[in-house]
Order: sequence, then structure tokens, then C-alpha cells
Amino acid sequence: MAPTTSIQQRKSNYQLPAGACDTHCHIWGPLELYPFAEQRNYTPPECDKYVLRAMHQRLGISRVVVVQPIVHGTDNRVTLDAIADDPANYRGIALVDADVSDAELLTLHEGGVRGIRFGFVKHLKARPDLGEFRRMVDKIASLGWHVLIHLDAADIEELRELLCEVPVPFVIDHMGRIDAGSGLEQPAFKQLLTLATQPNCWVKLSGADRVSATGGTFMDAVPFAQALMRVTPDRVLWGTDFPHPNPRHAIGDDADLVDLLPHFGDPPALHKLLVSNPARLYDFSDPSQ
Repeated sequence: MAPTTSIQQRKSNYQLPAGACDTHCHIWGPLELYPFAEQRNYTPPECDKYVLRAMHQRLGISRVVVVQPIVHGTDNRVTLDAIADDPANYRGIALVDADVSDAELLTLHEGGVRGIRFGFVKHLKARPDLGEFRRMVDKIASLGWHVLIHLDAADIEELRELLCEVPVPFVIDHMGRIDAGSGLEQPAFKQLLTLATQPNCWVKLSGADRVSATGGTFMDAVPFAQALMRVTPDRVLWGTDFPHPNPRHAIGDDADLVDLLPHFGDPPALHKLLVSNPARLYDFSDPSQ
């Protein structure tokens, strides 16, 4: 399959440290090899692994976690194929059916998968049955996996008790999809900060374009990232969310997201965010060790 072309061109002004990891990105297609699931809530344009790789090379990102997109459903071949190109530096997060077998999970593990994703976002209409959720969490525990949780800010309080019972690490996507326009004192963000103190809770400081109320430079999302880094510096992660499914605001270039990072914290804190923390969670070697 010939590489497709990215319309993004700019290099970031901020130079990422060696071993920097994009812990949240997606691949769509190519459809001739990996068709979209018949049951899906949106239909994006194709964006194959070559486009993703070119973006990462341009920005200096050397490690990658591909999150299985819901448009491909539980057919994880598109994610496994990308990992297979560079298994030392790629990992994956899978979507799986409730009746997935232990053998299938082991195959995913051997292919570089280190967790499964659950979507609680109401507009995507894919909330898991809570009994199935608990059974799946128990099933993956022996593999050392974690669960990735995609939720709306308004649902944090409702799901807090469920998440506090989870016996494996859990990761909250996109800063909990907080609305920056409601301020740092909004109840949902206070609940997220409290949840983040749980010893098995991680938070992705991704989705600045989703959190921002104003768009543009997304600077209004920065105070939320700063607060989360102060509360849990050893359990924060970062990702681009490329190629940005259902964005709240247009993104001119992912370099814009990289250039927000120096506002998040000082160099030691950013090294944890970008290198050490993902190395620990996703089973990469830490180049600083």
C-alpha cells in the first residue's frame, strides 16, 4: 500500500525529548484491507499508518500507542498491523467483545496490546454493560493490562465508585473531556482531581482541542493540564488524538499541540509525562535508564 500524503507540514517549536511517546492516536484503513465496522457512529476519511508515521517523524515522536478506533470495531487487525512494523516502539489498546477468549487476549498481548478501551460517552451510544465491564477487567488482570476509559465530564461522579473498584490500572482519556469554559472550580474537574489521587488512576493530558472552550491556540486548556500534573506527576500521559475524530475545534497542525507542552510543566515534569510514565505503563524501555 503506497503512503498517503499528510496536509500537515510544520515542525514544532518545542523539541520533544528522546523517547517521547504519543499515547493516543488512531488509524483508519486502508479500507481495502481493513473495512470499517458496519455498525458505527461516524465515517471518517481514510488515514493509514503511513500518514501517522510521517506525522510522528516530523514532530520527533519515537514511541506510539495506537488506540483501536470504534469505526473498526473489535477487528483489531489495523492496530496489530501497525505495531508489527515496529514492535519495540509501538503498543496498542484494543476493543474486544464481551465473549473474547483467553487465547484471543493472549494473541493480542503477543501482538503488542497492553489494554482495552471502554467508551462511556453518551453520544457514541456504546456504553458497556457494567457486569460485562467487571468481568472483562478481571479477565485482563493476569496479563498486566490496564483499561482505558472514555467518558464525559458530567459522568465522572456517576462512574467514580465503579472506577475506584477497578483492580487494574485505569486511564482517563482527554482530561475527562472537561469544559475549560466552566473553570477550574467546576465540580466535574474537582472530582477528576480527587479520582486522580487513586494509586491506580492515570490521566491523559490529551484532547486540548476538546477541553478548550475558545479554540485557537487552546491555551485555556493549559491550567487543567497543570493542575493534573501537580496532583499526579507520575501517572499522567500525553497524546495527540491524531487524526482527531469528531473534533470540537479545528486543528491546523499537530505541532500546535506539541507547542503547548512547555506550558504544562518544567523539563523534569515533561520528561515524566512524555517518556518515563508511558515507558512504565506500556512496557517500553526507558531510554534515560
